[in-house]
Amino acid sequence: MSWTRLLVEEDDGVVTVTLNRPDKCNALDMPLFRELDKISSDLRKRKDVRAVIVRGAGGNFSSGLDVKSVVTSRSNALSLLAKWLPGNANMAQRVSRNWRKIPCPVIAVIEGKCWGGGMQIVLGADFRIVSPDAEMSIMEIRWGLMPDMAGLMSLREVVPRDTAMRLTMTGEILQAEEANALNLVSEVAEDPMCRAQALCQSISKGSPDAIAAIKLTMNRCWHSSGRRLLATETLNQIRLILGKNFHIAGKRQRKKVDIDYKPRQSFW
Repeated sequence: MSWTRLLVEEDDGVVTVTLNRPDKCNALDMPLFRELDKISSDLRKRKDVRAVIVRGAGGNFSSGLDVKSVVTSRSNALSLLAKWLPGNANMAQRVSRNWRKIPCPVIAVIEGKCWGGGMQIVLGADFRIVSPDAEMSIMEIRWGLMPDMAGLMSLREVVPRDTAMRLTMTGEILQAEEANALNLVSEVAEDPMCRAQALCQSISKGSPDAIAAIKLTMNRCWHSSGRRLLATETLNQIRLILGKNFHIAGKRQRKKVDIDYKPRQSFW
């Protein structure tokens, strides 16, 4: 696919997806929604990808919704919100939720503005690494709206309920260190892109199947009963033991050699 709103680069199993509307602070218009939906869906199917980095061009992640492009058109608004069943994800929700479904780590690199819809997108990532000058806000309340891009799925996992309500009801803008103190982000780094790349290299030393199993189990069972967690742990461990990458990991440990892992199994 030819991308008009994204820049997609690959290097040694790491795919970097860059929101590429720097003149608009990477505001989310309909083409950008569609391309984010497409790339996140495509990456989920690829077994050779070891990690994904999501960032914004021009020193900002995203200033949020491009209101003129989206809200002023009834057809655009409907295409974002339409779904077959209430429990399914619509396009607006998929651009956040889809990162959770990719069976490898997704790291959001946040610089400058990360407001509204931009914040919803990064909440779908597994890690959020921010620059000291970053600003984050769940800003939908300022437009008389509630967050509706699936970001609440992740928000409830990283902050207490009262904090989540305060952030969504006030739309306050948080500086990097404030967000870090609330556990809204993973860490603050002077060069967040460099830190994200280093994290990708570290994680990529592990079995791609084990990485996928860890992410799948945590996402499915973090708020589940103890019985479901125990059952899921055992099932996924059996899958790992029967796979080729388990034996490769053993050889890497015993012989201290960098034997290449096989591509991730398709059932993750």
